[in-house]
Amino acid sequence: MFRPFLYMNKAWILVGMMGSGKSTVGKAVAEASGREFVDTDVLLQNRFGRSIPQIFGLYGEDTFRAHETSVLKSVTVRNCVLSTGGGIVTRAENWEEMRRIGIVAYLHADWETLADRLEQSKRKRPLLDRPDWKEELQRLMSEREPQYRQADFVIEVDQQDITVAAERVIEEFARREHPTGEEKA
Repeated sequence: MFRPFLYMNKAWILVGMMGSGKSTVGKAVAEASGREFVDTDVLLQNRFGRSIPQIFGLYGEDTFRAHETSVLKSVTVRNCVLSTGGGIVTRAENWEEMRRIGIVAYLHADWETLADRLEQSKRKRPLLDRPDWKEELQRLMSEREPQYRQADFVIEVDQQDITVAAERVIEEFARREHPTGEEKA
């Protein structure tokens, strides 16, 4: 178990494909580090009073992405764990905002792991709501991979237990905030 540390006043931001564990690992990281957990998808749902699939269905992806950017711009710089939607990396202005808010980690999982997780998931994913969803997942991964790699660091989450992945994420964020190994108590 981790002791909560008093870190810099920066968010720990998680990016990655849908199914990479941004929300699940993010909640574990927040709990273990004593930080607030914030999810951009939840902020969007609260703004619209609708689920993500409903927002996509009613307004389309372009409107969704515009509001996703607006939500990101409204996030104040603070000690929190911020889980983002999988496509947030597709807009350059979002990278500017994420850099303003904090440090960015890319949770990377291979295609097979993501396909497995998404197949078992009960959550609807609007971009994969189609018969050839596995091909679409592969296309999105290929398209977004260079964008995800802009993160400050990458954590491999294939076949990782949530606790182990959370520990690795916390250790890397702490190392980034305190490069000399000094931890503030």
